[in-house]
Order: sequence, then structure tokens, then C-alpha cells
Amino acid sequence: MSDRTTAPVPPRLQAWEQRTEVSLFVAGLVFLAGYAVRVLAPADIGPVRDLALSLVYATWLLFAVDYAVRFRLSGLRLWHFVRTHWLDTVVLMLPLLRPLRLVQVYTAVQKRREQPRLSLYARVMWYASLTAVLLGVSAALAVYHQEHDAPGASIRTFGDSVWWACATLTTVGYGDAVPVTFGGRVVAVGLMACGLALLGAVTGSFSSWLVQVFRREDEKGPPGSA
Repeated sequence: MSDRTTAPVPPRLQAWEQRTEVSLFVAGLVFLAGYAVRVLAPADIGPVRDLALSLVYATWLLFAVDYAVRFRLSGLRLWHFVRTHWLDTVVLMLPLLRPLRLVQVYTAVQKRREQPRLSLYARVMWYASLTAVLLGVSAALAVYHQEHDAPGASIRTFGDSVWWACATLTTVGYGDAVPVTFGGRVVAVGLMACGLALLGAVTGSFSSWLVQVFRREDEKGPPGSA
């Protein structure tokens, strides 16, 4: 995410972001699909797994090229660019987190229209819901990859991993399935933080919407009072 509050975005960089954000989001879905096939496909279908790995590498290379172009168009020094575009940097290192850029995808699309089609509250809930789904699938795949053959693991199947991701995202945390590897626990910490943020966004938006509805009803007054 660029440092838009302290410095203007160069016009060429802004144009590049608007042109590429949607296609890069689609590439992120392709990356996720390739990673899913690579992780879940049986070992005896080697050609399919190899094709999936090729998709993963190709899309990651696309992300790297986009990152380099953004850096070039920004006119910033490398460290300043990394610091102010921290989300771009994180997504480059961990492409499974690309769903976190959903808001920027919507912004890039919306700039081509005159006004939003959804209210603010509906947009926040839509962003949070879709991000939760994509993030949950990504986390389930990553944890299953790390855990399914680890000694003493309680997450042995992809179904176990999906159950764990749902419990973690909703902050329920039953404790019947927990990661035991370092990589799995790192994913768990990130998912816990994202789960709290997404739940807070949805709850806050829904509460604000209810308050707005009740305020409008109060302003109308009881029937026949006019």
C-alpha cells in the first residue's frame, strides 16, 4: 500500500495500478488454484502436480515483475519503497496473502465508475466476507501442507485443516485440531490476527448500519404524528 497520506502518487504509478490490479487479483486466484492442486493432488499424478507447480512459479514471477515496475514508477529509493509499500512487499513474499488486496481491487474498478453501487456498510461486509473465505482457504492449504505428515500432528486431512481454519477465523478455537510445526503456528498467528480484524469490521459495520436504521425510524416519528 503506497504512502498516500504523506506524498502524492506519481501519475504513471497510479495508472499502472488501475490497469493491473484486477488482472493481478485473477493471477492470485490462479496461484491459489495451482498451490491447491500441488498440495492436494495424489503423488501418483506427477504431470498434473508439475503443471500446477509451473503455474505457481509463473504467477509468482508475474508478481515479481509487477513489484519491480511499481518500484521503478514510484521514483523512490528501495528501502523507502519497501517501507511505504509494505503490503506489496508482504504479498510478494507470501502470495497466498493476496486476498488482502481486495479493497484495492475494488478501488481500481470503482475509479472507472461515477459512484459506488453498494453502500459503505455493504462494501465493508462484502470485503470482509470474501476476504475471510479466500484467506481461510489459503490458510487451510498452508497448514495442511505443513502439518499432514508431521510427527504428532492432529491435522492429518484437508478436512481437518478447513475445520481448524473456520474455528480460528471465527475466534472459537475448539482446540481439537492445532498446528504443531513452526510453519503451521506462524500461519495460525497470522490467521488469528486477521480473524479478529475481519470479525471486528463486520460487527462494527453491522452495528453502525442498525444504528443508522433506528435513527431514521426515530426521525420519522410514530405513524400519524405528522
